[in-house]
Amino acid sequence: MDAADEQRFREFVAARSPALMRLGFLLTGGDQHAAEDLVQSALAKLAARWRRVDAPEAYARQIMYRQQISWWRTSVRRGEVIRADLPEAADRDLNHQSELRLVLRAALARLTARQRAVLVLRYFEDLPERDVARTLGCSVGTVRSTAHRSLARLREIAPELARELEVAR
Repeated sequence: MDAADEQRFREFVAARSPALMRLGFLLTGGDQHAAEDLVQSALAKLAARWRRVDAPEAYARQIMYRQQISWWRTSVRRGEVIRADLPEAADRDLNHQSELRLVLRAALARLTARQRAVLVLRYFEDLPERDVARTLGCSVGTVRSTAHRSLARLREIAPELARELEVAR
């Protein structure tokens, strides 16, 4: 990588790191350290291919989705369980939105990496099912069924989120 490419890469990292961290946070179920590792891994792989990549943010996101699934598969084979610890009981002064975020974070942490990836791509990134399927390397039917089961699991884990969505309508 020459000096000009390195400068463009540094500018990309400075501009897009917050968005990539938010995505990493969602994909890892709210685990800040795992999100940082995921972003760092994606940026390292992107740096190695910087000259050949036309859409660097899309490429970095693709790496993150696939890396998270890969880490999940590896940990399942080892028998490890990845989960984010819940924070101590929130102060009564926290507003309702903060409480909902904590509930959502805990609920997302209890989903599998594939379920989180499908929900993040489908609803946070607002991608159509065929794009989600292409990104994750599975069929559209798998995306549909995984999204359906994941939403049902979220309703089961955190019924207060379902109630909040009903109030928002």
